[in-house]
Amino acid sequence: MSKQNDSGGPGGELAALRDAVAALPTNLPLRRQLAEALERAQLLDEALKVAQQATVADSKLLLVAARCQYELGRYRDGLTAYEQAVKLEPALSDAQLQDKLARAVADPRSRLRVVEDPDRAPPAVDDLAFEQPRLSFADVGGLDDLKEKIRLRVLHPLKRPDLYKAFGKKVGGGILMYGPPGCGKTFLARATAGEAGVSFLAVGIEDVLDMWFGQSEKKLHALFAAARQQAPAILFFDEVDALGGRRSATRHDSYRMLVAQFLSDMDGVGSDGGPSRKEGVLVMGATNAPWDVDPAFRRPGRFSDVLFVPPPDLRARVEILKLKLQGKPTRDVDVSELARVTDLYSGADLEQIVDSATEVALEQSMKSGSVKPVTGAELLAAAKRVKPSTLEWFATARNFATYANESGQYNDVLDYIKRHRLG
Repeated sequence: MSKQNDSGGPGGELAALRDAVAALPTNLPLRRQLAEALERAQLLDEALKVAQQATVADSKLLLVAARCQYELGRYRDGLTAYEQAVKLEPALSDAQLQDKLARAVADPRSRLRVVEDPDRAPPAVDDLAFEQPRLSFADVGGLDDLKEKIRLRVLHPLKRPDLYKAFGKKVGGGILMYGPPGCGKTFLARATAGEAGVSFLAVGIEDVLDMWFGQSEKKLHALFAAARQQAPAILFFDEVDALGGRRSATRHDSYRMLVAQFLSDMDGVGSDGGPSRKEGVLVMGATNAPWDVDPAFRRPGRFSDVLFVPPPDLRARVEILKLKLQGKPTRDVDVSELARVTDLYSGADLEQIVDSATEVALEQSMKSGSVKPVTGAELLAAAKRVKPSTLEWFATARNFATYANESGQYNDVLDYIKRHRLG
């Protein structure tokens, strides 16, 4: 590739831009100018380095990186960078670039050209911060049936591993919780760790996904390694469908490899110590869309227990409303009555009701110049304005529970839908 001289013309512009970026490294517009100028000058390696050294994710720099990686033969990395750019700014969508990258990734001959960043250090296990949650099941209102299932499947094995070992049973494995959004799956996972008195690590999508080929798998493996060092411990994956979605639904080899790594780590296969190395580590996952999770995760020894987390029941709604109203001036509030008229409302919906009524009271206080309490009538009126967000989820779940329930995993959802006459 031809390189332009820095002594004059375009080269002088490059020198000036390099100096400017060196002086102001966090200035994204300057960095974009330099990266694009280097790309035009066919200085692709330097353009890529400038784009990737941005301190925050920038859609236009990611797009520059995607183009450079395509020219350098790093097709999978290029496709990942392109998808991240379009996710940040959909208007940057470039069908031609996407098609070129996708075709290159699908070509078996391109696999020989995949290059990993040589300066990229493996994820540091010691940087992971495990929690020691102080929550317990006493902080979770209602949901007694669900808590009893978790006691039997999680707490007893963790608290009495000697009894389980006496019968040849290992302590560990996986539990998948699913249900409508805003119903406390993450809160319940933390309370489970607190009840058991074990370490807890919450994992988000951003903790795993990486634009460099192979790094997502390394980061995921490091999380499991850290959990084994902290055992007994609970490793909690939120939105697990984003990391363990159906492989049949994607054409991207990089994503398929990530799912395969996830499955391998859940099995405890692939490093010294064999399957026993996962003992004492419980993997909990949460998802709003269990039908999008790869079926291989439901094999025994992985997410062998699948638990439905419904909207809060009457007792739970009373406790949630009391908590949300705590510290606010109130008058004539019958929390029990409000809980009765909010059947099927999620915890997030109940919070919205309280916020809506509080805004009305605050507006009245601003007009009068004195504090006007939140009244029971305002809360009931807010409950009529706020519709339960769970209804849309149940409409979708009903179809899957009715027509894709060969294994019976959605029986709890079907029973709930029948009891509440949602069908």
